[in-house]
Amino acid sequence: MYYKTTSYRIFNAFNVTFLVLLAVLCVIPLIHVMAVSFSSKAAADANMVGLWPVEFTLEAYKKTVRNPVFLHSIWVSVQRTVIGTALTLLLAFLAAYPLSKESAVFKSRTFYSWIFVFTMIFNGGLVPFYIVIQKLGLMNSFWVLVLPGAVNVWLTILLINFFRGVPKELEEAALIDGAGHFRTLFRIYLPVSLPAIATLALFSMVFHWNSWFDGLLYISDAKKQPLATFLQTVIIQRDMSTMSMSPKELELLSQTTVNAAQIFIGALPILLVYPFLQKYFVKGLVLGSVKG
Repeated sequence: MYYKTTSYRIFNAFNVTFLVLLAVLCVIPLIHVMAVSFSSKAAADANMVGLWPVEFTLEAYKKTVRNPVFLHSIWVSVQRTVIGTALTLLLAFLAAYPLSKESAVFKSRTFYSWIFVFTMIFNGGLVPFYIVIQKLGLMNSFWVLVLPGAVNVWLTILLINFFRGVPKELEEAALIDGAGHFRTLFRIYLPVSLPAIATLALFSMVFHWNSWFDGLLYISDAKKQPLATFLQTVIIQRDMSTMSMSPKELELLSQTTVNAAQIFIGALPILLVYPFLQKYFVKGLVLGSVKG
């Protein structure tokens, strides 16, 4: 009966309208960027493009896909996202299992938990961290994009809370049958944790794909930088050294349209992944918050 009242219907209509308008406001900038990328040089330079291409052309995309530095930056981002996500999930999985136990089972649990939490509150600062990276020989290498952030404490805490909600009877039955902790972890906890793992994988993928500062700080070779760093260098710093254009291309192309094409291509992979993992993303907002 509550859902049939007039006040609820008014609230529901207002709520749906507000969310639809909010979604439209989020989508409009992306549509505008896509329209600019398909527009002609004159229309883009004159700010004549709205939400629909003016004088449709594919020249900006042709120039973008012919740029070897741009294509290699995409490959670096793909490698970073795949390897970084896999490594982060593995380490979070291995750390969350013992830390989810009670103090009677793992007596040092509280001590190690505080070590993890301490790293979220305090850090050595950017300059000492830069010196550590330099001394380890990670400068200007691919692994500087993956190893420093391999242990994500926030994702580990989410997984700890999820593991605490797994029925203890499953683990006890496995231990009685002679299974060790590693077998219990990968044969019992892993299958029942797939929704949680999918959520953490989405968080990690978005982080690695969109991260640009570490590539800008630790990698000086443009050919080794990820896509986000490449876009920041070209669009924000306006460094066009990697976007050489011939006089003929300058007549047909605008830097505005080329930048728009690069931005849209860069955003496309995450846009394609999100619809398939959206339900896990929503579930991840309350991951481990309810037990019993």
